[in-house]
Amino acid sequence: MTRQSAVDRHGEKRVRVSLFSEDAATAELEARSRDRRVGWTLLALTLFGVVALAILPSPYVIERPGPVFDTLDAVSVDGEDVPLIDIPTEPTYDTPGSLALLTVNVVGNRDSRPSWFDVLQAWIDPTQAVVPVDSVFPEGVSTEDRREQSRVDMQNSQREAVAAALRALGEPYESSLVVVESMQAGPAEGVLEPDDVIVSVNGTAVRDVTALRELISVNGTGGPAEFLIVRGGAEQTALITPVLSDGQDRVPIIGVLVAGEYEFPFEVEIELSNVGGPSAGMMFALGIVDKLTPGSLAGGAEVAGTGTIAADGAVGPIGGIQQKMHGAVDFGADWFLAPAANCGEVVGAVPDGLEVFSVATLDEAIVVLQTIADEGDLDALPRCDA
Repeated sequence: MTRQSAVDRHGEKRVRVSLFSEDAATAELEARSRDRRVGWTLLALTLFGVVALAILPSPYVIERPGPVFDTLDAVSVDGEDVPLIDIPTEPTYDTPGSLALLTVNVVGNRDSRPSWFDVLQAWIDPTQAVVPVDSVFPEGVSTEDRREQSRVDMQNSQREAVAAALRALGEPYESSLVVVESMQAGPAEGVLEPDDVIVSVNGTAVRDVTALRELISVNGTGGPAEFLIVRGGAEQTALITPVLSDGQDRVPIIGVLVAGEYEFPFEVEIELSNVGGPSAGMMFALGIVDKLTPGSLAGGAEVAGTGTIAADGAVGPIGGIQQKMHGAVDFGADWFLAPAANCGEVVGAVPDGLEVFSVATLDEAIVVLQTIADEGDLDALPRCDA
């Protein structure tokens, strides 16, 4: 604060008091102006950040619970309800309760990825998962290629589910493994041709897709695997060196689409459109067994589950198990069958109200259902432990 003197018109000296000097007032105005500029800048940056979160694509996709289907119930096809599993030439039995299969919806793909805003919302939602786009849509694999692979996997899982169910019921059948297509630039291109029948790998007979994958994995990428095939009715040998697949879970592959060809004693029709992949195999097999046997495997309980199936009854791991458990709760299931190989993802992530059992084979899954039906000792059954 300053004091200034002045002389009025009568010659008297008066003192004028000023709270701030002119320099201080100017500095204050400049500070206020600077604060306003900073404020507007921060507001602009905030607005830009909000807009960026809303529209800029992220390097992720989002997995969330998808539709749930009861293998013992019907599905709608062209507006008409038809059995999800139909065995037209054999006696079947209506069963109470449910044996439900779970699916996962993937939001986004390599060409259309969710925004950062969508990703942030999914990160805080325990029913959803945020995963790198490369783990679901590997570089160099088109959406159409992935869709075709998913379709073939679903067909194979249905055939192997029938085979596994018949094995569990003691019904014999014949099978072979046929090449559908060799992928472009893959190890099998120019070596395996459509309609080739794969007889063995490194001297071990192979009858289904799961066994083929296991034998390729055992061979690894260090050297060629010896394939015995039948082409045009004649046997011949082919050498193929596997390579590692793209994506998060890299495994040895030879870049070929194959299909199991089975000769079953009767026809089993599975109706489930717009769903791909192999993860419903175990529940298909359980549904077939339940329909072909009197009574209810689970005594009318509401059961859901997931897992691949091999013709020999082995249950394999799947993706998105946490989202599938939440889907099971939303469906109203009380019990859940999880592949033993997925237990690491199950521990600590089980939703309230759901009892989860660990199964490694179709026979183990059947034992769980029968124990539930008989109100037996559930504590004696395998669980997913930390």
